[in-house]
Amino acid sequence: MKISKAQLKNVTFLVIIVLLLIPKTRQSIQILLNKGLALIAPSVEKDSNQKMLSETDYLWNLQSTSGALLHFDDLKGKVILVNFWATWCPPCIAEMPSLEALFQDYKNEVAFVFVSNETHETTKTFLNDKNYSFPSFVPLTEYPKLFNVSSIPRTFLIDKSGHIVIDKTGAANWDSDKVKQTIENLLAN
Repeated sequence: MKISKAQLKNVTFLVIIVLLLIPKTRQSIQILLNKGLALIAPSVEKDSNQKMLSETDYLWNLQSTSGALLHFDDLKGKVILVNFWATWCPPCIAEMPSLEALFQDYKNEVAFVFVSNETHETTKTFLNDKNYSFPSFVPLTEYPKLFNVSSIPRTFLIDKSGHIVIDKTGAANWDSDKVKQTIENLLAN
């Protein structure tokens, strides 16, 4: 019995569907699929489309997994990367290696604010297991309305003046030359 290409495709598709239905394999497959999507660098907003943080948007308080308080208004005048994420989110997990690489390259020049609504224990365990060194925070007050986070991952790159230069929902390649050049330009201004 010879199997046609069409039959092979159908069987492969059926196997993937079955694997997605099994809880133990679902997240791994979703992460793998999202890693493919995370190969693409995020788009930079045109100047005319850039939104700007207002004074009230900076009135946001967070607490790090180590217990340190962060007042978002202390970051005014800096280049800021804000990432909303969760340990259970496959697209978040898929983009984490590129965010960690970007953090390693710019941790002394850019303020990185990784925000999760999960407990400190949950995020700390996840970060330690994956050997990620970027800081994670839990919001103590409501996040700025301008962010309008309805799905994760959601990442914002903000210039020194408070303009949102990149607004990306979904996984992306944050360690790309395009993102690095954008950051270099923002740091130079």
